[in-house]
Amino acid sequence: MTRTAAPADANAGAEAEAAADTEAGTDDALTPAQAFDALYAYAAPALVRQAYLLTGRRELARESVERAFQLAWQRWPEVAVDRDPAGWVRAAAYEYAMSPWHRLRLRHRAPEPPPAALDDRRLLSTLLNLPPVYRRTLLLHDGVGIGLAETAAETEASTPAAANRLMYARAAVARRLPDLAEKEELRRRLTELGGTERLRTAPKPVVVRSGSERRARRWTRAAIAFTVLIIGSTAFTLHTAPDHYEAPQAPATKVPGVPPRSGPAPLTVQDLELRAKLRGMFGEGPERLLPQLR
Repeated sequence: MTRTAAPADANAGAEAEAAADTEAGTDDALTPAQAFDALYAYAAPALVRQAYLLTGRRELARESVERAFQLAWQRWPEVAVDRDPAGWVRAAAYEYAMSPWHRLRLRHRAPEPPPAALDDRRLLSTLLNLPPVYRRTLLLHDGVGIGLAETAAETEASTPAAANRLMYARAAVARRLPDLAEKEELRRRLTELGGTERLRTAPKPVVVRSGSERRARRWTRAAIAFTVLIIGSTAFTLHTAPDHYEAPQAPATKVPGVPPRSGPAPLTVQDLELRAKLRGMFGEGPERLLPQLR
């Protein structure tokens, strides 16, 4: 598995890479949870610093790494066999951190306190003024130290497009900060900026795994409820919808020469008195059959 250097000091990066290689040699003896915890311990601190350089927000950087590892645990069978699991998680963290939907969140509308050092403030401000895709390309190539082809693949661009973005980003940084025109100096300053800023690390891996499982259960319940709702709506529609075609009734028209339909005339007062008298007489017997004339 290919490992890439993270923006930290050289000694810490070498020690982390050596520890990761040692763990990689014993992956066969690890359970899925232990392998996940080892990847988390190796990659999470550096990813938090990288996400901070991308967003300029400390809490969003921590949240991005936590969400990326939660997604990795949900898809652990896929991530575990990936040729670069750390790169898989890094791409997920970058995607979440740079999502434009974060602008709609109330807590992200307030400005973030800048770094204490003046040089760090200038460099971070320069990075944040770059377009997001250029900022990501610069961080991956000059900050993390991966190759141009891998940078292009991770940013979903062609190699010439990634090279143009990298050149544009370097030129923009050099215009505002001439002392960072050299690639080596820019890489050193990116490493220092990511390493000296105090950032709250993501929670423990067991917390991340349990949070991932809870999130997966919630999404499963929501999917089941939505499916039941769709089935119920479909059944109700099938039950209430007409099952045959009914032709519409044509409007009535008047036929010339045919008198209009009419009923009997209303009863007069004499008719009503006679009806009442008849109803009061005997209703059965010989008087009914043979009325007597008077």
